Order: sequence, then structure tokens, then C-alpha cells
Amino acid sequence: MKYKELRHSAAHVLAQAVKSIYPDVKLAIGPPTEDGFYYDFESKKPFTPDDLENFEKKMQEIINKNYKFVKSKKTRKEAENILRNEPYKLELLRDLPDDNITFYTDGDFVDLCAGPHVSSTGDIKAFKLLKIAGAYWRGDSRNKQLQRIYGTAFLSKKELDEYLKMLQEAEKRDHRKLGEELELFFFSPVAPGAPFWLPKGMIIFKELERYWREIHDTNGYFEISTPIMVKEEVFKKSGHATHYAENMFGLNVEKEQFYLKPMNCPEGAMVYSSRLRSYRDLPIRLSEIGRLHRNELMGVLGGMFRVRQITMDDAHLFCTEEQLFDEISNVIKIIKDFYKLFELEPKYFFSTMPDKALGDVKIWQKAEKALEEALKKNKLKYEVKEKEGAFYGPKIDIYVTDSLGREWQLATIQLDFNLCERFNLTYEGKDGRKHRPVVIHRAIFGSFERFIGILIEHYAGKFPLWLSPIQVKVLTLTDKNKKYAKKIYEMLKENRIRVELDDRPESMGRKVRDAQLEKIPYVLTVGDKEEKNKGVAVRTRDGKIKFGVKIEKFLKYVLDEIEKKV
Repeated sequence: MKYKELRHSAAHVLAQAVKSIYPDVKLAIGPPTEDGFYYDFESKKPFTPDDLENFEKKMQEIINKNYKFVKSKKTRKEAENILRNEPYKLELLRDLPDDNITFYTDGDFVDLCAGPHVSSTGDIKAFKLLKIAGAYWRGDSRNKQLQRIYGTAFLSKKELDEYLKMLQEAEKRDHRKLGEELELFFFSPVAPGAPFWLPKGMIIFKELERYWREIHDTNGYFEISTPIMVKEEVFKKSGHATHYAENMFGLNVEKEQFYLKPMNCPEGAMVYSSRLRSYRDLPIRLSEIGRLHRNELMGVLGGMFRVRQITMDDAHLFCTEEQLFDEISNVIKIIKDFYKLFELEPKYFFSTMPDKALGDVKIWQKAEKALEEALKKNKLKYEVKEKEGAFYGPKIDIYVTDSLGREWQLATIQLDFNLCERFNLTYEGKDGRKHRPVVIHRAIFGSFERFIGILIEHYAGKFPLWLSPIQVKVLTLTDKNKKYAKKIYEMLKENRIRVELDDRPESMGRKVRDAQLEKIPYVLTVGDKEEKNKGVAVRTRDGKIKFGVKIEKFLKYVLDEIEKKV
């Protein structure tokens, strides 16, 4: 039994339970998701947590009756009659071809559905309804808002219990909550889908940026910066105006159509074409920390994980076909080294040509062969995701697993034979003739926003020393120790340690507790004894205390830890 079938069946049973308790409810859609399922309903009565409990009880009754899931094919007229009181289902029905109208029945409940399902309701052994949320019909904010019930289902109670435990831990680590508590960023209704970065959040941002530049400088990249607002003609040429327009913000300026760029690729192509290129110039690796804008629907915005304003870790590598293997292999090495630093293990997925693709099939086949060869020769295990490539080329997507066991798609390597064709990019070969380069689109961690959100939850806000906004806090035991504490503070600051001094007239317990809530890696306490011995008491984030530490020794240790990024 597969999770997808199990969770799809659980969604079906949820609809059955809700409909039996509230017959006037209108059914919308109920698909399985990566780790659960949901169902959307139109109801005059807002659902409550008590309703969730009642729905669960009714679902269990249906499961206990062990109804068989029976598939049946219907004519359009029969289907319209069955769904005569279900407006959302009738709208879905209009999109279906006459020869593909199927229903599933269990007990006295029938639903328009393509399936597949498990054999019977009794196969659903462990499930849980999780929460209620709002959702626009078909994800469009112009449509009516429905009530969405989220749930999950597993093959065993043990798996379910482990998942629920993980959710509890994830709730404590929620990056939106910790982001505000730690004063990293906040969101406001005046700018939906765009964070307001605070000084401490910008420290993390800048440290990642600094490390990003180190990597790219070492590996022969040249950093560029391109305009955010670009004329429509550029995106017509790139294909975005045809394939991606609904996700782009358009602006009319002096009777001309502009767009806020959703991708850096077209501008990267323009930088390449800014002068004549020779085979001797290739490969050309252009990196860009580009500010992008994508018109995500209001209903799907979610903290840093789904935003409208994105700061992209981006690069475009222009090379010959003969250089492809070496360039892709080098990107794979950078990705492996980068994630090792954060103790994130990468997994590789190879995505092939989608149904709606740009360019010639033969070019796609050539691109797919090059990517798959790089994966095989680098001895990487990978899974194939059929028809999930970008509209302009196949790709390798890299997923990582965080400290809670959750998977995130971050890095990507995309091979594109089409961009150079559309922008007429060439280089002069050894034979003196014009040739087309190939472009590799790649990101190491995707966007700064999403990656920082993931890191917050991965570390539960307890960042490694090099990333911590405040690395050391100096606390005074009494007012008599202020002068000595200030001297330590200044010494650390002169050595570029991010340090704060807490000499408030508060109890030591209160000061330590505040530092712990701020998740500061090292807390130095200073009293008469420490001042006399010219030392400090060092408290680590996990509560361990070491007394009588010489400040010079502590400084050397901290600087070494920062340099090694451990």
C-alpha cells in the first residue's frame, strides 16, 4: 500500500464524515500531499476544533465499517445528475473529457474522483486531523474562500505518533515565531510576501553572503548585478512572457510594458552578449545575488518559505558542450561541500522534459543525456522525476534532510540549450566560425529567505557561532565589576567578535535567562573573583559552565571556532 493512495482515501473518508454531520456542506477538492492530505469545503458554519474532534470520530466509524472503495465510470449526464447539488464538483466535471469521468463509492457516499484508493476504508489504520485553514477555490484570490481541513495518515500508529511528535517540535521551531522572538525579521500586511529584515537578521544574511562570495571567488565566478525592472520584450524573447506571465508583476511606465524580473536568466544572457566571445573565454561563470519578484497567490504565502520578493543565490555558466561534464561536476562538488558545513545531507533528483516545454525534442534529449551522465560518472544515487523539468530544460534538484527529518528542495542544476538560441548567443570557435554556447543555471541554496527560514528551524534558532547575530554576551555580577566587564567587551569587539554587554541592575539569574532566550552561544559572567584573577566564567548554550578561564584563551578559542565555521 502506498502513502499516496492511503492519504487520498483518508481525504475521501474525511469528506464523507463532514457531509454526514453537515449535509449542506459543499465539497471541493481533497488531494493527498507529501505528508498528509486536505479537503476543501464551503460551509456557512465556520469549523472549530470541536468539529475536528467530531469529524475524527465519524471517520473512525466509517473506517470500522470497512466499506469497499468501488470505482465506476459514468456518462456526463449521469455525473451531472449525481453532482447536481455540488457546484465545485460540477466545475471540475466540465474540465474532464467524456471518456474519463469516474466516481468512487464507499457505503452510501459517492465522490467524483480519479483515484486510486486503498481496497477499503478499513485499510486506514492511523490518521489524524491537524488544523483548519482558509483556501481560495482553485488557489485564486478572485474566487470564494473555502475552509480547508488538513490531516495525515500513516500505515501504523507508531509512524503517526512519530510524525505528530515531529510536528510538535516543528511548531516550537517555527521560523516565523523565532524570527520575531530573536529580532531577525518581521512581516507586515503592507508588503505581503516580503520580509522586513532587522539588524540581527541582516547579520545572518550578510554572513551567508560573505561565505557565498568566498565560494564563488575560489571557483572562478564573476559577480554581476542586473536591473530589477525590465521591458516586456526581454521576457518575450526568453519565453517567460509565454510560459510564466501569471507569476510576474507587470508595470506600465510611460505607455510601455515592464516587468519586475522573476528570474535572472535573461539578464545574464544580455551580460554575456555585451561583447564578442571566443572559445578561449569559455567557460564564463556569472554569479548574481539577484532580487526577484514572483506573483505568488496570497493564500499560499507562508513566512520565508513562500514569498513574493526573493533574494536568489544564482549563477549562469556559459560553456561549450565539451565542457559540460566538468562544469556540472564542479557545481555538484560545491553543493556537497556547502551542505556538509550545515550538516545537511543532499539527495539528488533528475527531472526530465515536461509536456509544455520550449524548444526541439532532440535538444532536450541531448541536455538530459549530459545531466544524467554527470550524475552517473560522479557516482551519485538519484531518482528520476518524469516530466518535472523546467520549461526550458531538464534539471537536477537537490533535496536536504533537516534535524527533524523533513526534506527540503534547495539546490538546482538546470541545463539549457534554448536560452542561447533565443538570445542568439555565440562564441568564435577554433575554426573561426560562430558556435552556440550552452548555459547551466544553478543555485547552491536557492533563495536567502527560504534558506534562512530552514536554518532557523534546523538549528531551532541556535545558530553555529559564525552565523550567530550575537556571539558573546558579557554579564556583570555587581556594579563594581562594570569597568572590568567593559574592558572585556571592548577587547572582544576589537577582535570583530559580535558582543553585547549586560550591566543592568538585575539579578544574575535574570540576565542569564535573558541570554538563554536570545540563544547566545557564549555568556561570560564577571564578578569580583573573575576580576581579581583576570578571567571570566564561561557558560555555553547547553548550560555547561567553566570557571577561571583566561580571557586571552577564550578569545583564541572563539576566533578559531569562527574561522573553522564549526
